[in-house]
Amino acid sequence: MSEFRLAFPACVVAGKHRLAAEDIVLLRKHAFPEGIRTSQDVAAMLALNNSCPEKCAEWNAFFVEQLAGFIVNHTYPQGSLDDINVAWIMRMFTTDGVVNSALELELILHIMEISADVPGELRALALDQLRLAITDGIGGYKLSRAVDRRSITRQDVDFTMRIFRSIAAGGVIAVSSGEYGVFQQIEQATLPAANHPHWAGIMAAVELRDRPEPRRSRWLRIVDEEPVARAAVA
Repeated sequence: MSEFRLAFPACVVAGKHRLAAEDIVLLRKHAFPEGIRTSQDVAAMLALNNSCPEKCAEWNAFFVEQLAGFIVNHTYPQGSLDDINVAWIMRMFTTDGVVNSALELELILHIMEISADVPGELRALALDQLRLAITDGIGGYKLSRAVDRRSITRQDVDFTMRIFRSIAAGGVIAVSSGEYGVFQQIEQATLPAANHPHWAGIMAAVELRDRPEPRRSRWLRIVDEEPVARAAVA
């Protein structure tokens, strides 16, 4: 079994404590001149993200932009997501349903924003990060939440609408049973009188779909998982 190794200049950058703006320029020019296009590129990005404790804003933007673009636009089904994509996203960026970093949560949100179709399972996962922040005080959203409160804030309202804006139409947010269940859990964990007033409007708009989403399946894997998985734990 071959061992995954970073090529130059990524191998040099990976040895640094902090990713700086000039490192991103170097990576864009030499390591990924055409952007992220292969599973090896994905593995390299994940290895870099995991090996450097401190990261500049330029890295965060590069990481989100490139990985989201690859997952949505350069894997089947191009321009959209299906169950296989979602399973891979969950496997790579969550631990027991928890998105562990704010950067990985931003990646998931951006994937959803640029995809023409998003399975309800991924929206439910994203919304559950709000519940986890409120009830358990854990997760990537907890790390980016401005106020540590057991009630819905304006930031939480904006976060929720970022997840569901694409399917909100005619004053209705039609959701799957999984998404609906997370909304109900958040309602039970918070006091209506303490929540931001816009939250009540969101809950009033939420409706359970009459029919479940069609299951989409395929045999083609999103990427070669083995080098990617090794990089993720490096």
